[in-house]
Amino acid sequence: MSRSTTSAWRRLNQAIETCDRCPRLIAYCKSVGAAKRRAYQDDAYWARPVSNFGAAPAEILIVGLAPGAHGANRTGRMFTGDQSGVWLYRALHRAGLATQVGSHSRQDELQLVHCAITSACHCAPPENKPLRQELANCQPWFGETMALVQPRVIVALGQIAWNAILAYAVEQNWTSGPRPPFGHGRIQRLAEQLALLGCYHPSQQNTFTGRLTEAMLDKIMERANRMAGLRRKSNIV
Repeated sequence: MSRSTTSAWRRLNQAIETCDRCPRLIAYCKSVGAAKRRAYQDDAYWARPVSNFGAAPAEILIVGLAPGAHGANRTGRMFTGDQSGVWLYRALHRAGLATQVGSHSRQDELQLVHCAITSACHCAPPENKPLRQELANCQPWFGETMALVQPRVIVALGQIAWNAILAYAVEQNWTSGPRPPFGHGRIQRLAEQLALLGCYHPSQQNTFTGRLTEAMLDKIMERANRMAGLRRKSNIV
């Protein structure tokens, strides 16, 4: 990473963390941090927008829905502090895309390898459902993230992320006409050197019911590696 890109990435993340475009979401993040969950009474909640994780540029960009109220909204790092993150980081480590099995806090030594993580919405929304305008308010952050990461593959974790990415693709005149529907394992070519790969979100609703298994998630990460032209050493045992 060049010094200028490092500085731009840092400025982008600082801007995301101080964003106040969505008063409803800002108020909700703060209220969750003030009330806390009993299990986390001793934790100091982050309670504000959560910025990107990883470094730019990167071959793979993973896009989630939004920070979990008691997950990333508590820890301040994408997919950290809840079961969705446990599943995701285990899969990333098995695929050679993360240096350790789990993400525990912003202060741990975890590093992503050839990938970065962002989300369609950077604030925790009530009932995990951001409004359409709130997603639109976050869209410029996604555009700036894309410009710096310059991925070859985007992995959309769930339909909302998939649709947000396609909305950006339309803005860039990469695609037109009806949006292709989301599907696990579905591949959509966005540009000559850029592809979109769908994956069920590793939410408890999906993992507890078996809609998404670890083997299914591993296959997605392996496919993302291949599509990005990476030859990763697998940590699967």
